[in-house]
Amino acid sequence: MQWLMDHPLAGILDLTPGIRSLQVHYDSRILPLAELLNTLMAAEKELPPIAAMEVPTRILHLPLSWDDESTQLAIQKYMQSVRKDAPWCPSNIEFIRRINGLDSIEQVKEIVFKASYLVLGLGDVYLGAPVATPIDPRHRLVTTKYNPARTWTPENAVGIGGAYMCIYGMEGPGGYQFVGRTVQVWNTFKQTADFEAGKPWLLRFFDQIRFYPMSAPALLRYREAFLQGQVQLEVEEKTFSLRQYNAFLDSIASEVTEFKTRQQTAFEAERQRWQDLDSQAETFVEALLDTPIGEEIDLPPNAQVVTSYIPANVWRIVVEVGTSVEVGDQLIILESMKMEIAITASVAGTVIDILCMEGQLVAVGQNLVVIQGENHQ
Repeated sequence: MQWLMDHPLAGILDLTPGIRSLQVHYDSRILPLAELLNTLMAAEKELPPIAAMEVPTRILHLPLSWDDESTQLAIQKYMQSVRKDAPWCPSNIEFIRRINGLDSIEQVKEIVFKASYLVLGLGDVYLGAPVATPIDPRHRLVTTKYNPARTWTPENAVGIGGAYMCIYGMEGPGGYQFVGRTVQVWNTFKQTADFEAGKPWLLRFFDQIRFYPMSAPALLRYREAFLQGQVQLEVEEKTFSLRQYNAFLDSIASEVTEFKTRQQTAFEAERQRWQDLDSQAETFVEALLDTPIGEEIDLPPNAQVVTSYIPANVWRIVVEVGTSVEVGDQLIILESMKMEIAITASVAGTVIDILCMEGQLVAVGQNLVVIQGENHQ
């Protein structure tokens, strides 16, 4: 990628590097495929031997609110509306401890704060989100992802999925196991010392992320100041040498083997425990198929029943019996396909009956709320 950027080629539209790949988006009307392939092969021959490569690396020190309140809320929402008996609930960190064969949650915390996470990919979960893995293999905690996935993840939550750490660039669905929350990795509206002009993303390839602890209230204040450029991250400019790194790996080989053996044993035991549980996917489908569609009900004059137009879980009931509503007011919040969907009032009036419960699975056409219109006698 760097070679192509230093030797621009007419017809190349975009370069998207992945962890083990480089996607080249090109216009074949300008740049024939054969010419592009010849250029790529010539470029590869000009590169130095991989073992001798050195790349610039920055060490960025980011605050981390351990087991942050926002991530706890996301887990609670998941348990209520998606899967309350998931092995990673109610604590993702306890799940990480168990699946890695560690003795305590404190050991998980110690490893996360000791690790130096090397950024190998950007934009994995939108807006400059990094895919990073610890340089030291003894810090590589492994996990499975949520299954089914979460419908909501707080912005800048920090999670581990597989052997990778990710910082979520924005709110959205997700599956990585939470360890906490940090600062923004994307700043749309303001140039600061940490966000260059025209580059709203914080991180670069081969950056190293190191976390230090910060309380949840302090992090909220820091996040606000960070976007405004009132605080600046501690950043160290370094060079990453693959030759030196390979020598380091050789020096700790026996410790890495011991760590991985213990980790693999615990991982297999946890996966067996997981398989012994009922399949959540089958349970979800069976429950959906067995859910009765709302039957005809007797309505008082000028009353209307509000129904669900999608199969979903009832996440939150916004109103209660006796609530006055206007057209467009939210009544029920459903969750489906990693999205929150509001069911709103189609008429103005008073809620006289609620026909569902939070956490309940509802089908298309199922009765949810009854509203008595304003003009009833």
